Amino acid sequence: MAHPSGEEVRRRKMPSVVPIYALGGAWAVYAVIFPLYRWWHFLAALLVSLAAYGIARHFFPGKVVEVREPAPKPDTGNPDADQILLQGREALEQLRELDAAIADAEISAQIVRMSEIARKIFACVEEDPQKAPQIRRFMNYYLPTTLKLLRAYVRMDAQGVEGENITSTMEGVRGILGAITDAFAKQLDNLMQGVALDISTDIVVLEGMLAQEGLAGDDFDSKQ
Repeated sequence: MAHPSGEEVRRRKMPSVVPIYALGGAWAVYAVIFPLYRWWHFLAALLVSLAAYGIARHFFPGKVVEVREPAPKPDTGNPDADQILLQGREALEQLRELDAAIADAEISAQIVRMSEIARKIFACVEEDPQKAPQIRRFMNYYLPTTLKLLRAYVRMDAQGVEGENITSTMEGVRGILGAITDAFAKQLDNLMQGVALDISTDIVVLEGMLAQEGLAGDDFDSKQ
């Protein structure tokens, strides 16, 4: 599973240490209560310890944790696209950190939405590296300016005081976020224009072939 920052998030089962302690504890208790000078004493101690280990493992099986591992660098064959994808990972991570620093639910929802759209934009470039030039302005201006505005909001909010400059700045950031989200969505829509055109062409061709073969709509029903 990919993390927004580009890390690979894997689930691993971490065993509990309780069964190990139970094994050692059972051996120690047995050694205190019973002598260990015959071979069968050692065998009995081993069996008791293994039983304690098995019981503890049943009740303390461990837990599944998420382990983040650095994802491999993008390798689309297009250096410009690879650089954009790397920058995109960093930007998404910064958006996540800014979201965590902002308590306002409305702004947080806007950041989440922007992040989702941005992630889809980068996915389009990864799938078709030739689209990299289409998002140059998005990468060089819109995205970094958005991060700058959100950082300013966090700094102003951290002051903990109300003032004309602070209030107007925060309200300004709050007011522009909707337009920024719309701009992100428009950028994604532009990237999908070629795909939409191909699909439309396929539909027209398919409709023509169905009509030619008498398999379209009323023509097909009349031949039944």
